[in-house]
Amino acid sequence: MTTHVLPAGFEDLQPFTEQWVLPDQRARYLARLDASMDDLQAFYDATMDRIDDVLAYLEQYPVDELSDEGINLLWLYCALCNVSFPIEVWRQQRVPDSGAADWTALVLPAL
Repeated sequence: MTTHVLPAGFEDLQPFTEQWVLPDQRARYLARLDASMDDLQAFYDATMDRIDDVLAYLEQYPVDELSDEGINLLWLYCALCNVSFPIEVWRQQRVPDSGAADWTALVLPAL
């Protein structure tokens, strides 16, 4: 088991790191599909409650100067982007009316 440590002050988000600190969009998408709606809701609620604090922390540094802990926090909040539509709009893990459609991101941000 890998431990993804977050910066000091964000210990309340630590329980979500194993599932959601994923540097790859495809992995975040698959994690979303594998999670229950209750799990997605719990993650969404916890991370949205701290979004102002997280943005304030991340905005202090250029992306290429983030510590490993800061990068973990960034990836955690990239997962929030992936989880927000199922919670706020679709009320399900999959994109509605998409059948077996799938997509793969070919370009990832350089960190």
